[in-house]
Order: sequence, then structure tokens, then C-alpha cells
Amino acid sequence: MTEALYQSAPYQREAGSRVLAHTPEGGILCAASVFYPQGGGQPGDSGQLSWLGGQIEIATAIKGMDGGVILVPAEPLPLPPVGLPVRQSLDWERRHRHMRVHTALHLLSVLVPLPVTGGQIAADKGRLDFDMPEPPADLAALEAALNALAARDLPVTETWITEAELDANPGLVKTLSVKPPRGQGRVRLVRIGSGADQIDLQPCGGTHVARTGEIGRLRLGKIEKKGKQNRRLTIHLA
Repeated sequence: MTEALYQSAPYQREAGSRVLAHTPEGGILCAASVFYPQGGGQPGDSGQLSWLGGQIEIATAIKGMDGGVILVPAEPLPLPPVGLPVRQSLDWERRHRHMRVHTALHLLSVLVPLPVTGGQIAADKGRLDFDMPEPPADLAALEAALNALAARDLPVTETWITEAELDANPGLVKTLSVKPPRGQGRVRLVRIGSGADQIDLQPCGGTHVARTGEIGRLRLGKIEKKGKQNRRLTIHLA
């Protein structure tokens, strides 16, 4: 299992680690990872891996077996040997934009309290698909409410519950298309706000900003109809 530094320390941009293995496809498995592995609609991180005498660009990261994180090189170049110490460096600007978009999508799910049937995050925008028979009547009002929530600068924190506790509280799960990460006996919840100011609590394995004020201004794109009752709402970083 890879130590998930991207989760315990999402603002960490670099880290030393050690190569545990190579995959048959040319991926690199390290003991710890600041690279977020693709999942839950959030892309895998990119950046660099360097070691004494070498360096390689990392195009993305993906999930491996048993909690491992596999770094995928951008080109088929020589890999650092197994056991060698390495230095990981994130493309921080790209990752931070993913964090801003991801947290903004959680805010959108607060303002549109309908089942989420899909979602995707990019560096400049994100979208959620809702089981929504009719589109919102006033898009300008929805955009204003979204920016007002972000501007409240609410704290974004995490907590953990057991899988049994999640099963006893199915209402915590908003997303129908992505199941909460399981298999370790516990599930991570992301909370926005605290105490009387808490506005959201839901299972999530992705990376988020520490406060909603860090998201910045948002622009709501057009609404697209995707199927009989599905509608797609897209938000853009201003």
C-alpha cells in the first residue's frame, strides 16, 4: 500500500519516497505519493520524478492493486531502479485548480439538492449531472448563490466513519454513479462548514481547498439535457 500524502497533506507539493516496484506497462510504484490517482471524476496528478542521475515527467497517476498508486511516465524512458530514493514534484498549479473545482462542485450539490448521476473535474471547469426533470428557473440567481457560498470562506475538513456507520446513513451519499471508496473498514467524509454553519457532509476521496474562499469567482455555464431526466450543469473558474 502507498502512503497517501495527497490525502493527509493535500498542500504538499514535493516529497521524498522510494521505488517499490515497476509495473509491466512501465509504471512506477512508490512507498508514498503526493500524486493523486485518477478517481471519482478527478484527474490524476502530473509532475516530475527525479533521482540521482535521472528525471522523468509524470503524465498522470492511477490506482493500483491493494491501495497502491502507480505513476505513469509521459514517455518510455529509463525508470529509477527498485529501492532507489526519488523526489516527487507536483504540477501544483494544475492540482490546485482541481482542488478549487472539486470543492466548488460540492457547493453546487448543496444548492441543487438532487441525486447526482455523474461528474467530472478539469483544471478550468467541472460539471455535475443531476437527476433533474426540469432545469433551474433562474440561472443567474443560482450563480449568485454559488459565489455567495464560496465567499463565506467556510472551512473544509475531513472526518472518518466506519463502513457500517455509512451503511446506517445512506443519505450521506449524493452521487449515484460513484460509490464511496471502501475496503479499508472506514470511509472518509468531507465537511464544509462547522457547527451551525455546516452546509455539507459527504463521502469523498478527492483533494479539496482548506476554505471555500480559496475557490475564487465562479461562472455557471449552460445547462445541457443528457437523457430523459438528466441535466448537466457546468461551472467555470473565473
